[in-house]
Amino acid sequence: MLVVRPVDFPDLQAIEHLAHVAGATMATLPVESNRLYHLIDSTQKSLSKNIPSPSGESYHFVLIESESDKILGIAGIISAVGMTAPFYSYRLEEIFHGSDTLKIYSRIPALKLCHDYTGYTCLCTFYILPEAESEEALQLLSSARLLFIGEQRQRFAERIVVELQGIIDEEGRSPFWEDLGYHFLKMNIAHANDLTGLSDKSFIADLMPKHPIYTPLLSKKARAAIGEVRPDRSHMLDLLEQEGFSYEGYVDIFDAGPSLECRTDRLRSISSSLHIIPEITNKTTGKPHIIANTSTKDFRCISASFNADVKSITPKISDTLHLNCQDTIRYISAR
Repeated sequence: MLVVRPVDFPDLQAIEHLAHVAGATMATLPVESNRLYHLIDSTQKSLSKNIPSPSGESYHFVLIESESDKILGIAGIISAVGMTAPFYSYRLEEIFHGSDTLKIYSRIPALKLCHDYTGYTCLCTFYILPEAESEEALQLLSSARLLFIGEQRQRFAERIVVELQGIIDEEGRSPFWEDLGYHFLKMNIAHANDLTGLSDKSFIADLMPKHPIYTPLLSKKARAAIGEVRPDRSHMLDLLEQEGFSYEGYVDIFDAGPSLECRTDRLRSISSSLHIIPEITNKTTGKPHIIANTSTKDFRCISASFNADVKSITPKISDTLHLNCQDTIRYISAR
């Protein structure tokens, strides 16, 4: 059975393995042990706090195979971005130019550096080992962290954003970065991504152009990459759109991948999920559901068949979710 739970210190070696397999494709999953240790430490400290409102806490969850206890994937949440360091994006807009004398008028698309997502909750660090990637695993890991947000609503913001990786070739090069960012930072995109996890990100404002970037001045490949998702991440786009996320014209400043956003309470896994106190029976049948307990530090979430009409679960499901008598579960039907 697949289970999602908060990351903990004994997971460090397994998380290092995930980071090495992911390589440069996952900027928020660094390969350095000390930074991964900090990722785990931040999660455990955030789970232990009594938090009345979001202020930049981070939470990471691992996907495990319960029988072998092998870690197969990871996903994260930042409760509010831009609180301690700027969270930059490019906003795609049109700039009007006109000449009454020549009777020539035009609207030129341009990218403007901004930090409009300050204060938003951000989904991050979604990765599953290639050999473990399946529809069940993707949906469970994606929905689990949203069920956690729904249950711990006071810890998260009114709006939520997720950045999807943009077009990058097999050699790790981004046509958008090569055409724009490289000329100002003089480093490859992997190095730039890595630095955003080490510094206060002020170098972005210091070195990137302050004025709008007129997109017709970029190469055809760079323009084509704006707002496009890396092909092997398209499944994530589908999952997020099914949840209610939409693209509103904001892109990543490095690879121009799209930023998707939504009101937190409108997300399907939050708005359509239900609470019950289940009964324990030896045999139960039903349709596939994503089921979570309502704990904070001991959060557990699984994908299992469940009959919502009779409100019964098996002892195995109860044990896997670490339920006690009269504990509540939160559930949503699997897609």
